[in-house]
Amino acid sequence: MSGLPAAFIVVPNAANFARPRQGPGGGHSPVPPSSWGSQGIAGAMFASAAIIRAAALRQGKRRSAAFAPAAMRRLLGPSGQKELMATRRFAAKVTPPPGDFLGTAPDDKYNVPIGVREKVGKNLLLNPKHPLGILWKAVQDYFAQQDPDCKFFDQEVPIVSTVDCFDKLRVPPDHISRSPSDTYYVNADMVLRTHTSAHQCKYMAQYPEIKSFLCAGDVYRRDEIDASHYPAFHQCEGVRLFDATKVSKEEVMEDLKKTLEGLAAHLFSLKTGEDTMRWLDEYFPFTDPSVELEIFYNQDWMEVLGCGVIHHDVLRNAGLDPEKVHGWAFGLGLERLAMVLFSIPDIRLFWSDDERFSKQFADDSFEKKVKFKPFSKYPPVMKDISMWLPENFSDNDLFEMIRDAGGDQVEKVDLCDEFTHPKTNRTSKMFRVTWRDMSRTLTNEEVNAKHEQVLGRLVDELKVELR
Repeated sequence: MSGLPAAFIVVPNAANFARPRQGPGGGHSPVPPSSWGSQGIAGAMFASAAIIRAAALRQGKRRSAAFAPAAMRRLLGPSGQKELMATRRFAAKVTPPPGDFLGTAPDDKYNVPIGVREKVGKNLLLNPKHPLGILWKAVQDYFAQQDPDCKFFDQEVPIVSTVDCFDKLRVPPDHISRSPSDTYYVNADMVLRTHTSAHQCKYMAQYPEIKSFLCAGDVYRRDEIDASHYPAFHQCEGVRLFDATKVSKEEVMEDLKKTLEGLAAHLFSLKTGEDTMRWLDEYFPFTDPSVELEIFYNQDWMEVLGCGVIHHDVLRNAGLDPEKVHGWAFGLGLERLAMVLFSIPDIRLFWSDDERFSKQFADDSFEKKVKFKPFSKYPPVMKDISMWLPENFSDNDLFEMIRDAGGDQVEKVDLCDEFTHPKTNRTSKMFRVTWRDMSRTLTNEEVNAKHEQVLGRLVDELKVELR
């Protein structure tokens, strides 16, 4: 056998270790497991806390569709249970580039890798022939017809303050979503936005000039690696405000449900009704009451979005008096819906320059119900990483190091085994890394070099002990 350590052995023809998909009511996969796995929505508007959803999945928790994950409900739910923020150490060493970053000066808290920085400014939403741009236009078309006064914003700078990204949305100072293991910091006070909700209070503060708006854009989170997760993706949030002296809270909720059922019907070519749509009560810290919408699609119930009546504290943080103004808000993860609507199996494809992908779409693809036709899939190269973990180890730090080395050549990383020694209480994990380029065949030699780089960083920076 190879003289390489166990953490470096190639696994030929290895079985698929993807997590099993949950069944109806407990699972949230919008497409068959062969193309989506067990993943819930890639993101949504208020989910600053959704940065922690990978941890929630590993604990077997139910992930929310769009608004906030089950982990957020667990941390900040009505029971009052709360976890302290994970360590604020920056495990992945990133050297700030010279000069500023879109007008913001980096400091020693900077942790944005070059691969993520290169995604900023791609403006995929503004391309009318890109699947995300096509979907964004379809959403805008619905709201423009349904609410002619609705405003649309999609060119905000993605670097925002921690106040706008967290504080104004009721995310506590010690919340894990603020950890550098989950969020990209430019400096101690500025981050790459983790959700488009970071701009919500800015626009709500312009009421009554702005009574309803949609805000869409690229957002960034450190996350797991698989076909439905990527450190850069896109969200759309919507808000509608009302005069509280003329419209009751119940009427706000009624308008919310009617509007969003109409949106789901528009996007998925459905008729509204109990057979095709249902509402579930939920808890989100940003809205009260909160609900989520599911639709019956592809012979299963699928979460579409989370929403609710805007929490009074969020209104106050926008300078509004809840006795005079209230309203509703919702959120959508655009990649997730585009993957369903256009049958796109891998989130990496949205960032691909391969014409075999881009030429399949045009500005009328939504109307024509175009489905992506997969091109040749090149063979994978698999590597295992087995290690004893130090205290405060975060899986996201491992994922970030793998992305740093492999970029889009890494298809997924599966947690295949976890063990805690009964005597020493030390924990060991074994991850399987699947390397697969979308445009060519990778050789073992080139993957070995990158994998060895990952192993070296794990030992030097994270202080793991390879097994």
